[in-house]
Amino acid sequence: MAGGADGRRPIVVGVDPDPSKRLALAWATDEADRRRVPLRLVHAQGVPTRGYRSGEVRPSWEEWNQALHGLGDQVLKEAVAFVEARRPTVEVSTLLAEGEPAWVLREEARSAALVVVGSWQLSRRREMFSSASVALPLTAHAACPVAVVPEPEHVTQQPAYFVVGVDGSPHSAAAVDVAFEEAALHGGLLRALYVWHPPLLGALDEDAAVLECRRVLSETVAGRTATYPDVELHHDVVRGHPVQVLTEASEHALGLVVGTRGHGGFTGILLGSVSQGVLHHARCPVITVPV
Repeated sequence: MAGGADGRRPIVVGVDPDPSKRLALAWATDEADRRRVPLRLVHAQGVPTRGYRSGEVRPSWEEWNQALHGLGDQVLKEAVAFVEARRPTVEVSTLLAEGEPAWVLREEARSAALVVVGSWQLSRRREMFSSASVALPLTAHAACPVAVVPEPEHVTQQPAYFVVGVDGSPHSAAAVDVAFEEAALHGGLLRALYVWHPPLLGALDEDAAVLECRRVLSETVAGRTATYPDVELHHDVVRGHPVQVLTEASEHALGLVVGTRGHGGFTGILLGSVSQGVLHHARCPVITVPV
């Protein structure tokens, strides 16, 4: 599906089967309403590999497939009702798909404006083996920005603001564009941060290094204020580890925007260390932006 009848690209949201986990769906619904674009609800189902004792007679494929589709249809029906009650004017479509959720959502991302998924704070032991880890392969490969909305809901702060990480790379420049758009849509401020992480052996001239960071930061955000004159911009260079600084700076933010890769990454790495780090540690929605 390419979008609405007028060709608008939809926001795609992965629907969790647990009706108590609705923050990602609520966030996506509100975002579709702000952008005046369609909302596509996607529920992906895997294959029957668990839940049976040794020697237990399993249902036929047809029986299992019918039962699973019935459950999936009910999940989507309840999700549609949630959206219609929250934002009645949002145009809604649904997709019930078979396959790994990350793969299904990645395919949907080809024609989407944004993909939204939920996330849970995980222990290191669990994070790579949980369904919540859909966020990592999805953000690494999606063709459009991906918003990862954490459970439970975090507390925002007034005046409302977004945070964007800048490092001078093309990915961070694309992230700045998205961050300005989000700040404008939400009526919030924008904090653009260049996080300078001193080298292990120390910089030969720390003042010169910080001055260069300020130059890159100013050049990266230049010109956007003319396009978004209502967005109040604050930008600064902060010393420290990028993941820690961005996580702390966005603790009460409406969202944190980062590129999927930045300087310091290596060719072939699926997801930059900073973007992966903030996905695990940030308490606010994180929007990752590819180039």
